[in-house]
Amino acid sequence: MPDSTGFEIAIIGMAGRFPGAPDVETFWQNIRSGVESVTTFDRADLSARGVPDALLDAPDFVAAGAPVDGSDSFDAGFFGYSPAEAEILDPQQRIFLECAWHTLENAGYVPRAYPGAIGVYAATGMNGYLLNLYRNARIRGSVTPYEIFTSNDKDFLATRAAFKL
Repeated sequence: MPDSTGFEIAIIGMAGRFPGAPDVETFWQNIRSGVESVTTFDRADLSARGVPDALLDAPDFVAAGAPVDGSDSFDAGFFGYSPAEAEILDPQQRIFLECAWHTLENAGYVPRAYPGAIGVYAATGMNGYLLNLYRNARIRGSVTPYEIFTSNDKDFLATRAAFKL
């Protein structure tokens, strides 16, 4: 092995939640077994959820998705959020925060007791949840635009996890 440079890192814990897999181990088993984690939705389900008939009838519409189970069951109090704060927090960021916690547990570290540095590296995709918040008059009237911004913008993902954990 070549001499160390001082820039080495070690991945000592891992966690994740995926469509069809609540954790990394199940995700790996799904890959090995060829499990398809895309869900096909039927027309009645989509109609009940408010998808317009015009969209359902469009020739390029695909009634499929890859939902992550439990994305609606965030333990706000555990992370120091009120229910109202959690409601405006992007679900991707809620899941990331839970996974960051599980990663520390998987690694066997207590952040406040660890004497070294623990880095948080993160990225997130476009936030469609933000559009739902802006359409919801009840939410728009109860929080400031800045609160919605900081609860949903991608640039707060790693910072939020580092601060909360």
